[in-house]
This record gives sequence, C-alpha cells and structure tokens, in this order.
Amino acid sequence: MKIKHPKALPYLFLSEMWERFGFYLMLGIFFLYMTDTQKGGLAMDRKEASDIFGTYIALVYLTPFIGGLLADRVLGYRLSITIGGILMGIGYCGLALPGTAAFYTSLLIICIGNGFFKPNISTLLGNVYSEEQYKPLKDSGYNIFYMGINIGAFICNFFGAYLRNTFSWGAAFAAAGIGMFIGVAIFWIGQKHYKHADVKKPTKAEDMPVGKILGITLLPALIAGYIGWMIPKNIFGSDSTDAFIFGALPVAAYYVSLMVRSNKEDKRPIAALLAVFAVAIVFWAIFKQNGTALTTWAESYTDREVPSALIKPAKVLGMVQEPKFVKDSVALTDEQFRVMRDASDKPIKTWDYPLYFKNIPKEKLPVDGEKTTLISTELFQSVNPFWVVILTPVVVAFWSLLKRKKREPSTPWKIFYGLFITALSTLVMVTGAYMCHNGLEKSSLWWLVGCYGVITVGELCLSPMALSLVSKLSPPRLTGLMMGGWFLSTSIGNKLSGVLASMWDGYEHKANFFLVNFVLALITSVIILMMIKWLNGIMKEHKV
Repeated sequence: MKIKHPKALPYLFLSEMWERFGFYLMLGIFFLYMTDTQKGGLAMDRKEASDIFGTYIALVYLTPFIGGLLADRVLGYRLSITIGGILMGIGYCGLALPGTAAFYTSLLIICIGNGFFKPNISTLLGNVYSEEQYKPLKDSGYNIFYMGINIGAFICNFFGAYLRNTFSWGAAFAAAGIGMFIGVAIFWIGQKHYKHADVKKPTKAEDMPVGKILGITLLPALIAGYIGWMIPKNIFGSDSTDAFIFGALPVAAYYVSLMVRSNKEDKRPIAALLAVFAVAIVFWAIFKQNGTALTTWAESYTDREVPSALIKPAKVLGMVQEPKFVKDSVALTDEQFRVMRDASDKPIKTWDYPLYFKNIPKEKLPVDGEKTTLISTELFQSVNPFWVVILTPVVVAFWSLLKRKKREPSTPWKIFYGLFITALSTLVMVTGAYMCHNGLEKSSLWWLVGCYGVITVGELCLSPMALSLVSKLSPPRLTGLMMGGWFLSTSIGNKLSGVLASMWDGYEHKANFFLVNFVLALITSVIILMMIKWLNGIMKEHKV
C-alpha cells in the first residue's frame, strides 16, 4: 500500500508559506527602502544599507539558537511557534511607523520572533515524520515544505511592489504583518494533527540546565559583541560586523563544547552536523546576496524597460517605477551623498538623475523631463522562489526515480552537489558582467533569471537536505538546539553576504566581484567532497 504524507503537512506547509510571505515581502523591499531618497525611504548609501541588511539577516537567524533551546526544554514547540509568529507580525507592522527608533525597534522584535518560530516549525515537522510509517517520506516531506516557503516568497513581492508603488512603504510593511498573523491562525487551526509531536525531550546527566547554557553563551555573546563594537577603528570592515563576529564566537564555542562533552553515541553525529554547518556558511554568503548585490545589479545594471504593449496593465497592477530623466543632473557618489546626509541629519533628495540612466548610451536616453516605465526592482526577488516552485517537483521526482533504481545519492552527496551547482551559478553572472562590459551597458534580465535558476537547483539539493539531516542525526533531546545550530550557520553566512556586498563599489570590474564568489563556493564544495565518506559512515552507523 502506498504511504501517504501525514495530515499535519498541509497545515505546517500553509503556516510556513504565510510566514515566509511576510518575511520575504519585508526582505524584498528592505534594501530598496533603506536606499530610497525619493519617496520617503531612509536615504542611506549602498555600503551602509548593505551593512545593516547583512546584520539584520544575520541576527534574524542567530536567535533560533535561543528559541530552539527554550522550545526543547521549557516552552514546547507549538507555544514557541505562536509566540514567534505574533512577535514577527508586530515587528513588520512596526516598520510602517516613521522614524529610526521604530525602525530599529521593529527589527529587534522581528529577530526575536523569528528565533522562536523558524527552528521550531521545522523541528515539529521532523517530529511528525519521525513516526515509523512516515520515515521513508521525510526527505520528500521537507522538499514539499520547502516549496511552501517559496510559494510565499514568490507571491509576496507582487503585493510589495503594488502597495509601495501605489500607496507607501508603510502599506507594504503592514501587509507583511497581516500575512504573518494569517500564518499563526492556520497553525492553530491544524494543531490537532501535530499536538502529539509536541513533546519535550528528557535531558541526560551531561546536559547543562537552560540557565547555565544562556549564562555561558548569551551573556558572553553580548559582552563580546559590545567589545567588538567599541574596538577603535574596524577589524572586519564596520562596527556592526566586528560586534556580530565577536558576539557569535561564544555561541559557536558552545556547540563545539557540546560535541566535546557528549557521550560516545552522540559525539560523531554532532560532529557531522557541525561540519555541515561550517561549509553551509559559504552557501548562504553567496545566496543571500540576492537582497543586496543582485538587487543593485537588477536596479542599476539590468534593462528593466517594460515593453509598450504591457505598460498599461503593468501600471494598473502597480508593478512599475517611472523615474524621470533630467538632462543636466549628475548622480552623486556614495561618499558625496554620505557627507550631505550627515550634514543635514535627515533624508534628502540625492539625485534628479536616477542611477538607472547612468549606463544607457546617449543616443538611447529619454528626452529631457521624460519618464521611463520600468519593472519594479523587487519583482526580481520573486525569480528565485518561482524557480523553486517550478523545480521542486522535478527534483523530488528525480530523486524518487533514482531511489526506485536504488541509485539515489546520500544526503551528504546531495549537499555537495548543491554547493558545486551554487559555484556554477556565480559563473552565469561573471559571463553576464563580461557581456555588458562590466556594467557599461545595460545587461539583459535573462542573466539574472538564469543565475537564479542555476542557484535554485543548488539550493534544492542543499537546504532542505540539510534540514532533513539535522532531523535525522540530532540526538532526540537536542533536535531543536541543533536546528538552532543550522540557523546559526545561516546567520554567519548571511552576515558574510552583507560584508561581501558592501565591497561592491570597490570593484571597478563587476565580473571580478562574482568571480570571488565562484572561488569561495568551489573551494567549499571541494571541502565537503573530502568529508563525504566520513559523513556517510556516520549516517550508516545511525541507520538514516
């Protein structure tokens, strides 16, 4: 008899879909909002905005360490997910309020909320699939769950573009909050299907109490982060980067000590997971540049003109931007703009000559004062989730076909393929940059579409498989905590993505920027290749 997926899956799928709707709607416009100088944005230069973007997506994935621990030991998974979802909804709505105080406070609330929500809904799904009859379907279950994430991430940017173009930035942020609250409601409607899986695991003698764990990780992290912030000058490029790296060290050290202190049964699987976490950092450092470097490429280097036949419906749907060309205006450099903004201490109009026009040949420039109808930049953020939705069934079917022929690769092999394919995706942008003479001419949007298509295949091989591996290898009482470790590696990678993106303006030849990403990904894929035999041995020992 054919085994069916558990009834919990559609409810968790839809809860995560709406949560990701809010998360990625906010993320899709976040960099644009910070750098906007025309319609009420925060008027930051690209380097500063990249730093804040990287810090935010780092912290939003660092807090799952605490959320996973508290769910494992104290709160349980359903309550943690509910608390997290409500906090995130409040935070998104708070971004609709004016002023930097509301801005930074809301970001903090979102970071805390994501810490409670993100690791625990993945863990709850893993617990459901840990039942004997569902174990063979765990990988495909995580793939389906991952598709739910990306349906939300795909549709949200159309809402974001319409609301911010038609109304305001605040309206778009408020929609993200509403989407989050819908996700919480769906989660509670379906709780009878996973109530039995919300079981706190018994601790062992060698396990530290929660208070002690927080005392030796959170407190030192805050102290170390403060020291990193206060160090004169900068070690890693900015005060926020120094603070984050210093603050992350005690948390990373705790995971290493967890492995060292573990008994013989738990030591090897924890070591395997930490190794996977380490190499995944580079994947996220490259992947999360979609919100910074690739958004900059889409906004200023990509041909976004809307075909004349589609202008009217695109305007009705609020999917367009219409910058005006002013013949005698000159775009300010980031440094000139920073000086002007610091002097006025408030958002100012940076340029009448939008950056979009800077690399258009003179003979193709609009008439003085004429507006150009362009595809709204954040819609490019929907290309990756579009590919995920399209390719997930293909990848799942491919693995199923290989499984029937008894040739399906192990989870570590899938992770290696994911990293190697990620390296290949950066070569697409290297080629695209060369083809448009390093940004001197407008690039075809198909280079971005192609890059996202390739990296999506890598993502589908790596991210859901790594989530599944955490569920398979984690000691049962530590599943939430180890899921938090996965998000810690995501956090560090996200921060590194901001560091790399902040160097964008330092590369005269943009192809070299993408080439550096290729080298990083290729070296990391070689490292995971060298570990595959060891990882497969550990999986065989634990019969997963």
